[in-house]
Amino acid sequence: MARITGSLWEGVALRRTRIGADPDAPPRAVALPETWEDEAAAALAALAPGDAPITLPRVAEAWIARALKSGGKAGLITPREAPQLAEGWRALLLTRRGAPGAETWRGDARAEPRFVLNLPAFLEPEGGFDLEGYTEACALGVVFLDAATGGKATKLRLGFADLAGLLSALGLAYDSAGAREVAAGIAALTRGAAEAQSGRMAERLGAREPVALIWPEPPASTPLPGLAAAARAALDAAMASPGLRHQALVALAPADAAEALLGAETAGIAPAPGATRAVETLAGVVDVPTRAALRAPQSRVAALLGPVSQASRRAMQAAVTPFLHAAPPSPVALPAAPRPAPAPRPALRRQAGQTLHVTVGGHRVALRTAEEDGALREIAFSLSKEGAAYRSLMDGFAQAVSLGLARGVPLSDYVEAFAYTRFGPAGAVEGDPDIPRATSVLDWAFRRLAMDYLGGALPQPEAEDVAPGSLSRVAEQSPLLPLDLPAVAERPKRNLRVVA
Repeated sequence: MARITGSLWEGVALRRTRIGADPDAPPRAVALPETWEDEAAAALAALAPGDAPITLPRVAEAWIARALKSGGKAGLITPREAPQLAEGWRALLLTRRGAPGAETWRGDARAEPRFVLNLPAFLEPEGGFDLEGYTEACALGVVFLDAATGGKATKLRLGFADLAGLLSALGLAYDSAGAREVAAGIAALTRGAAEAQSGRMAERLGAREPVALIWPEPPASTPLPGLAAAARAALDAAMASPGLRHQALVALAPADAAEALLGAETAGIAPAPGATRAVETLAGVVDVPTRAALRAPQSRVAALLGPVSQASRRAMQAAVTPFLHAAPPSPVALPAAPRPAPAPRPALRRQAGQTLHVTVGGHRVALRTAEEDGALREIAFSLSKEGAAYRSLMDGFAQAVSLGLARGVPLSDYVEAFAYTRFGPAGAVEGDPDIPRATSVLDWAFRRLAMDYLGGALPQPEAEDVAPGSLSRVAEQSPLLPLDLPAVAERPKRNLRVVA
């Protein structure tokens, strides 16, 4: 390919593997840098639509070419600037420092694009943080988003990921004041660098928005050397601009496959998932250290990656929100404390108490739980085979239940309401020796939660209740309407006579 020859791609050694976007997806041929792990290969398979063989250079060059074409057509990028910008975007990807979101990789022109920066990738070998490189990456992200939208969008979405990994490498506990200072400094630097770039673009293309008259004050000092001064300098540069091209620039978003491709372990400001994670291998599921645990001082792993309270999460959100143009999304469920399985039964497979994995009716399901002071506070589902609409519905349902639990709704009320609910997938349950069958995912989940948190097992449904297409009892087969159906008047019978 002409774009690969003479570019940063030239000389990059690739390895080839066969892997699917998830364990249930058919494997496809994937080629990516030889030092990147299998999780990155699976992420690339998820980012590239279709089932044909894919290579990272070819897929990345597609979105780079689209951005250059769109930006050039709108007069945002000159032919002289294009090669340098393309190399800058390639460099961010190859160093796993930044990349556009999944919608850009998939070529979805209707979706709002975003650009994410992987914070731990800016750590330097001697222990510092590449502040200059991060500032430049913010500028490259703004230029990419502006070009990808043809210069029409006044609200862009530049964000960062894996704050928890950065804090772990710095030896800072998530609930510490130093961690909040670093988070606020990173958010302030991101906003200042992004708005300074928007100001430079306004000088050339014309301002569309005024510079803010009131700015949030960045932290005066942080445990990360140079961060406070860099954030202050970036904000000062933005304030000196004659105007801006964009109304909003910095927004955090839930993680998608782009974060996994970069090696980011958490989205935005979410806390670390714990010290270990479950990985499927040919020999079965094994626990391996999380990336945050590998970066942390080994003598302090347990202290740095322990459970995080809701109050600590709210404090972190309050520290960074003033520098964002949109409120950060609510994090997923927190890790739960490990719980011993009853002997001598085989243990339900858990990821250090964080996630429960089962198969319901042949469909893989993961239930994540979060505890605070021993009480259930949040739940979240991961479904492998279902469509996007069904997964979104389950995500919304889990968030609604979590909000209720956080506000004091008893778990027993949810168990009474949703145990034995009937909808597909349903059938045999594999992976949970206590619940051999379920009438739905919700039936298994809430009966499992009842056993774990309410101390009692509910009766098992009959085998015919979980049979495919079964609606169980005759009473359940009547139309589910709020009122009785109106009676239908009987038609008068007609006497028919056969004639020759």
